[in-house]
Amino acid sequence: MSQASRKRGFEFYVLAAFFSLFVLFLYGPMLVIFILSFQGPTGGLTFPMRGVSLHWFYDLMTSGRYGDLGGALSRSMILGGLSMLITVIVCFFAGLAFRRRFWGASIIFYLCIISLVVPGILVGLGISQTFQILGLRLYWWLSGLGAHLSWTLPFGLLIMFAVLNRFDSSWEEAARDAGASAWKTLMYVTVPILFPGLIAVALFGFTLSYDEMPRSILTVGGSNTLPIEISNMTTTVTTPALYAIGTVTSVISLLVIGAAFASISIIQKRRARAK
Repeated sequence: MSQASRKRGFEFYVLAAFFSLFVLFLYGPMLVIFILSFQGPTGGLTFPMRGVSLHWFYDLMTSGRYGDLGGALSRSMILGGLSMLITVIVCFFAGLAFRRRFWGASIIFYLCIISLVVPGILVGLGISQTFQILGLRLYWWLSGLGAHLSWTLPFGLLIMFAVLNRFDSSWEEAARDAGASAWKTLMYVTVPILFPGLIAVALFGFTLSYDEMPRSILTVGGSNTLPIEISNMTTTVTTPALYAIGTVTSVISLLVIGAAFASISIIQKRRARAK
């Protein structure tokens, strides 16, 4: 074996080891939580496992000692759904608007994404203070939704820009040349072509809102969202039920991500068959 081949082999093993450590660091804690959530009834928060059961999942659903988990979950789901819907609609039309240059476009763009660099807790504080100055009460579906949109909209807009950057406008021109109106061109040409990108925007809109905590603490009023409820549990709950709720919320996120990728795959297969 030549010296160059040995060097390439050494580099491969070093990179493989580095990647393995990265994956372990990224997913190791999540895997530990998944495993410990299936502790037996006498199990604790650490290894070793004392049996395997669904006891702590059942305990979450039947016991009232863990707070308003059901209400917090429903509020987070509703907030995630509203954030997803608004993010998709606003970012889609904003992306179409930015396809043409107009006065103040750069200023508007930077104003849209500036909240990405501002700490979330400060954004929440600003929204909370604004509501107090106006004499308005804080509600999770109003002030909380606004705080979440300050996080989801900039991400959705950046994704939409990336999608539209690869969009071939000749398809729209062909539709207009064939006599299609602007509305029909939008509905039957632009939207179907951009639909996988819109799914990606929807995915980010839901997951970022569903998991958001810093912007929620000061803006949801007296009704906690799920991340806040879980954070409160960490100071009072000393059983594997804490891991069980972590497993449940992670599974919900993974199901949403899986549904998004499945939708994109189905669309791509249909387009391939249409060709």
